[in-house]
Amino acid sequence: MQTIEISVLPEEAANELLLKQLIGQQISKTDFDFRIIKRSIDARKNPVKINLKIEVYINETVPNRINKTTYQNVANKPTVNVIGFGPAGMFAALKLIEQGFKPIVLERGKDVRSRRRDLAALTKNQIVNPNSNYCFGEGGAGTYSDGKLYTRSTKRGNVTDILNILVEHGADESILVDAHPHIGTNKLPKVVTAIRETVLKYGGEIHFDTQVVDLVIENNKLNGVIDQHNKTYFAENTILATGHSARDIFYLLHHKKVLIESKPFALGVRVEHPQELIDKVQYHCPTKNDYLPPASYKLVHQVKQRGVFSFCMCPGGVIAPCATAPGEIVTNGWSPSKRNNPFANSGIVVTVEQEDLEEFKQFGPLAGLKFQEAVERATFVGGKNDVKNNFGQIAPAQRLIDFINNKTSDSLPKCSYKPGVVSAPIHQILPKKMVYALQEGFKAFGKKMNGYLTKDAIIVAVESRTSSPVKIPRDREFFEHPNLKGLYPCGEGAGYAGGIVSAAIDGQNCALAIVAKS
Repeated sequence: MQTIEISVLPEEAANELLLKQLIGQQISKTDFDFRIIKRSIDARKNPVKINLKIEVYINETVPNRINKTTYQNVANKPTVNVIGFGPAGMFAALKLIEQGFKPIVLERGKDVRSRRRDLAALTKNQIVNPNSNYCFGEGGAGTYSDGKLYTRSTKRGNVTDILNILVEHGADESILVDAHPHIGTNKLPKVVTAIRETVLKYGGEIHFDTQVVDLVIENNKLNGVIDQHNKTYFAENTILATGHSARDIFYLLHHKKVLIESKPFALGVRVEHPQELIDKVQYHCPTKNDYLPPASYKLVHQVKQRGVFSFCMCPGGVIAPCATAPGEIVTNGWSPSKRNNPFANSGIVVTVEQEDLEEFKQFGPLAGLKFQEAVERATFVGGKNDVKNNFGQIAPAQRLIDFINNKTSDSLPKCSYKPGVVSAPIHQILPKKMVYALQEGFKAFGKKMNGYLTKDAIIVAVESRTSSPVKIPRDREFFEHPNLKGLYPCGEGAGYAGGIVSAAIDGQNCALAIVAKS
């Protein structure tokens, strides 16, 4: 076996026979097998090339790409509470089973199929279910908001192991190859369902519609949790993996005098362009090559020491309503596996600084959360929703050019946000310093991407759930809370992850820490 790297045209990369000829020319062989182990797009010049890293097998059998995970039955093994069944909770549960512990999973939301009905009610009827929405429910926020798997968290754990487990449970093997892997919102529910079935098959428990409302604490030790029906789940150890939007958990910890801290986060808008325009800009050609995927982009700029950057860019995607309570507007984006919608959207966000939280400093470690809530509420009002009854999911929107020029738009281009948008002065709704940073950032992005500043681009407010505004501290080596033994803060909600893969790795690490201690 030998490994080679080759750069080819998109149509060559898509034709296995032609690709084999090109490989054969490079290695001076005709009789061999091969497989692609890494694939990325190089769009820096025209024509666009596909960079491939390939394993070539001469007189060798191509080995199976997937290493099947071995699980054991844990029905009668020691239990560990896992609060939340998003990526961190799912992979913590799987790792616990693998290591011989029984996970007791408590998930405030519903299973993926039932959850879909609540998302339909949110999109079509503008009804927010506080426990079943884009953020809460089986699979967490990632299930119905894109499923991007790119991460830089390679030092925290084995990324390939996470991707392997996803493939074991039904994800396409392409995620093991692509530089920026993506499952797609339409395919993720089946993967999540398969993971649930594995947990149950090997003796774990999963309780949906089960919200933790209290903690059982004695002598600075967490001995269990209590749900909304006053049922207690006792366990020596609890992994808290509730996600970045479980505000009630932050309030509960603060009320119980469990140490939490304010944490930096970011806030901004969703910007949406015609996908055709982004393809043209990124691929340097009037029309996209049919063998290329819809183009994405990544942008960053500094404005007076504030970072302005793109977040969760969704080619061929949709802007989604992601509020977790009535009376607030929150946006995010997702793409189906084919990324074949006509629009490209991305969060463009600004770092929130301590000076922005001055008005909320009396709330201590919850200051950022209170700031976030206030902006989401102001956005709800700006969308001309029913304030008296806290009803509606209409989002304030503005042409990108008008936002930069502090002008309310006379009309709006088409937008993928299904509940609907209304023309509103977003430059007056968001905090002034953040507006200035966004405006300057957009101007800089227009210089980096010729055509980005167009009258056909629309911004929709507000993108506010980039990460948790609260951090739950833990020991760096043992992952346990410093003041409450038995509590293992985990994933995005605790401030230790920033996406599906990094959250999954963190879930595994917390599970392994419990195993090592036991």
